[in-house]
Amino acid sequence: YENVKNYWKQTLDILKVETPDRAINIIANGWLTYQTLSSRLWGRSGFYQSGGAFGFRDQLQDILSLLPIAPQLGRKQILLSSSRQFKEGDVQHWWHPPGGQGVRTHCSDDFLWLPFVTSTYILHTGDIGVLDESAYFIEGRTLNLGEESYYDLPIQSGRSATLYDHCVLAIKHGFSYGEHGLPLIGTGDWNDGFDRVGSEGKGESVWLAFFLYEILNRFSNIARSHGDAAFAEECEKEAQQLKDNINKNAWDGQWYKRAWLDNGTPLGSSGNQECQIDSIAQSWSVLSGAGETDRVNSAMESAYKHLVQKDIGIIQLLEPPFDKSDLNPGYIKGYVPGVRENGGQYTHAAIWLIMAFAKLGNNQRVWELLNMINPINHGNSSELIEVYKVEPYVLAADIYACPPHAGRGGWTWYTGSAGWMHRLITEYFLGFQLEANKLKIAPCIPKEWESFKIHYRYKNTLYHFTIAQKKGTEEMSITIDDAQQKEKFITLIDDGAEHNVQIIIFISSDI
Repeated sequence: YENVKNYWKQTLDILKVETPDRAINIIANGWLTYQTLSSRLWGRSGFYQSGGAFGFRDQLQDILSLLPIAPQLGRKQILLSSSRQFKEGDVQHWWHPPGGQGVRTHCSDDFLWLPFVTSTYILHTGDIGVLDESAYFIEGRTLNLGEESYYDLPIQSGRSATLYDHCVLAIKHGFSYGEHGLPLIGTGDWNDGFDRVGSEGKGESVWLAFFLYEILNRFSNIARSHGDAAFAEECEKEAQQLKDNINKNAWDGQWYKRAWLDNGTPLGSSGNQECQIDSIAQSWSVLSGAGETDRVNSAMESAYKHLVQKDIGIIQLLEPPFDKSDLNPGYIKGYVPGVRENGGQYTHAAIWLIMAFAKLGNNQRVWELLNMINPINHGNSSELIEVYKVEPYVLAADIYACPPHAGRGGWTWYTGSAGWMHRLITEYFLGFQLEANKLKIAPCIPKEWESFKIHYRYKNTLYHFTIAQKKGTEEMSITIDDAQQKEKFITLIDDGAEHNVQIIIFISSDI
């Protein structure tokens, strides 16, 4: 019992924050990391979902928030996932250890999370050696025409490849485009509920175009540093073509469309009766950098106007929900309007929207919306918990938007939004941006905050950061152990000592 307590204390104390907001401190200091490790990575289970399987995209995303805390777990998960890739380039959507039984699908984004997470891992840790680690492929029959998925136990291939080659194969497998020059959505992208949008092989995903663009830009740098100039150039060429096609075909006038069905009907368009606007196409236009400046500002304002429901404290995934129209996007339509993906808050996407506002530097919106989705604030009174009804100390995957249950929490514990929430608070809100042994602090906090603190244990060395905001036009000031520093970042050194870092960020009075 003492060993268990000591383990959690050591793990959860690696990165701690002290801010003027108690709700932020409670959720960020322990609960989110505990949820990610215990429910997502280890148990792979929660009250509402007790599957025990590894999701290819799911647990890869989870380890992103653990990179400053337990990077070895990230490395392990990346290599495990690479071993679940078919030799054709696609992957198991999910699988059960230890045997490896799982499903093969036409989902269009799963395999792309391998290069996305690998590139993020390398950026955060500097561990380029992981690219040379080897893993075997798996083999199984390909899907038949019109077959959505099948469950089977694949065999291990006699062929192996380095992680770098697994990533390259995944990216090239994504070079499959439709009529508008955007990636084919198959039987769903990030939104599994869109399983009928592209089941005939013609539907396209706007979100997936943004996601692939981000990956291509990241991986072109990796390819070049890996000595693969030809693939770096291929990535850059594909990325530019994607950006051109997005801005030529996906703009709807005030926001970005979400997808096209097999029959050419758009989703996420003002011309739709249902699903006129979808959150993740707008947020990733910013996060990926593929959207044009004037358009992304309009898209984000549209998302705020149509999807933020202040009266019940939620951010909807899409609006209006699917209900009575002739559109048949898939099993998402089987949910009651306003529940889960069908127009409720899908917390994963709500976090991406706030991250996008942070990338735009909109401090006010970030603070407003972060307060809105923090579960602590849904349960800090008996009246609120009567509405919310679930644990207020962990993330819920979804919150209902429909009466009489508006504001009620859905699936708790087993949700990838826990890891993303931790990244939102630490990286995007408080600005803790770690690249190998270099740390940048670039917060997007309320102008009213005078200061906050971050405590970080880098290997065997403890750093205490005090970040203060002052009005002025000077450059950022950084002092390490009373010594003024010229660089605008901190080089972390593992010397076993304890260091105090004072950072002053000057802000203009009109922010």
